Amino acid sequence: MSDIRETRLFKSQSLVQKGFNPYAEKFDISHSIKFIFEKYSFLQNGEEFDLDVSIAGRVLAKRVMGKIAFFTINNQDGQIQLYLDKQIINNLSKTQQVLSFEDLKEFVDIGDWIGVYGTIKKTNKGELSIKVTKWEMLSKSLQPLPDKWHGLTDIEKRYRQRYLDLIVNPQSKNVFKIRAKCISFIRRWLDERNFLEIETPILQSEAGGAEARPFITHHNTLDIPLYLRIATELHLKRMVVGGFEKVYELGRIFRNEGISTRHNPEFTSVEIYQAFSNYIDMMDLTEELIKDIVSDICGSLIIKYQNIEIDFSKPWKRISMKEIVKDYTGIDFDAFNGDLNLAKKAVKEIDVELSKKINTLGRLLNEVFEQKVESKLVQPTFIVDYPIEISPLARPHFDNKEMVQRFELFIVGRELANAFSELIDPVDQRERMQLQQALRDEGDLEAHCIDEDFLNALEIGMPPTGGLGIGIDRLIMLITNSPSIRDVIPFPLLKPEITSIKS
Repeated sequence: MSDIRETRLFKSQSLVQKGFNPYAEKFDISHSIKFIFEKYSFLQNGEEFDLDVSIAGRVLAKRVMGKIAFFTINNQDGQIQLYLDKQIINNLSKTQQVLSFEDLKEFVDIGDWIGVYGTIKKTNKGELSIKVTKWEMLSKSLQPLPDKWHGLTDIEKRYRQRYLDLIVNPQSKNVFKIRAKCISFIRRWLDERNFLEIETPILQSEAGGAEARPFITHHNTLDIPLYLRIATELHLKRMVVGGFEKVYELGRIFRNEGISTRHNPEFTSVEIYQAFSNYIDMMDLTEELIKDIVSDICGSLIIKYQNIEIDFSKPWKRISMKEIVKDYTGIDFDAFNGDLNLAKKAVKEIDVELSKKINTLGRLLNEVFEQKVESKLVQPTFIVDYPIEISPLARPHFDNKEMVQRFELFIVGRELANAFSELIDPVDQRERMQLQQALRDEGDLEAHCIDEDFLNALEIGMPPTGGLGIGIDRLIMLITNSPSIRDVIPFPLLKPEITSIKS
């Protein structure tokens, strides 16, 4: 690698000595590669079209055969072949201060960015090409690209050096194109339905809106601790209190938690709030939105994820947490009549591992669901009616005060969305936050703290509201058939590499 770099550096310096800058200031592109293929693929083999074009791209392949050379360049639009004829290029270099065909052979390596001028030609073998009259070095690459036959197979290196991954793995580039289209679609979909996007603080004096451990930082001037937001919920609800009836925010969330194939400490979500609605309305909205995304991006409501067919076309199953736990485990939580010890004894018989945190029937129900049911929910399934203990911001259920009006959407065994009828009773909300604060004081760093300003907002008055959060990264995983969340985040968090220090 060191020898290659030195050789390429020498070529770069040689270009400077010849009077050419190996790192150009700019280059004017006249036509996109996509446009050329769309408009001129009709040419017959050997036929030329006298249209002056200028194209730039990274050199991915080159073949030099005496007085003729064939290069392949690539840019955001795709790739195209360059047809380089020594006589044509050198005719211009004799009269103008431009690079020659010999310079091309001597100085251009795989990985370099070059710009070319020329016309359009389909070769005798049927390859649509740019017949080059002049070329320029735009950026000299000092390091080689990974081997084109084997690509970049080191998974960790793909994540650490995403730029290399994007160059040599077309599938990775396609994933991030789809990600951008998906995010754009969501914003457009919501905007068309009169939702207003609101920007809420990333740095917050109180981190609330979810059960999660926040990242802590410090503001020097004010000399106060601040937290990176773990949700946008409480600030968006303040906007509803202020009179905005349909709001959302699509942005980054930060949680100081573990890293896995489905978790990254920094991730993207969209939170949506609609006044005068409840969790049933938000369930309908979720199903409509995700179906529209899948249909638009994938062209079908039936897709494959890791060789499993997922059918979005049918009405999605809606079932309570208690019902589905009973279906999969045979345990009926209503039969325990509030006896926690009896319930714990029953779930131990099906090998459910319990922690000290499991101190209520509701938490136990959720633990059984997570360990024994969640991974089995392959097709789109709404799990509704959650225990009140794990849902401190949700409205109590219609007819069971131990449960709340909440749902989560599961697909391929992963939670994709979380929503509820919002708790708008300020007295009830204060009592729940006080219970959460007590847990926090006992050492539960994921429990809510008391947010006095939010409680004050509720006392001003918040209309009935439905709220929803969708994990964008997990949605992109599903749409792009990606096994890990790190495949769909351009720059996932990784442990720093340990490098040896040479004396």
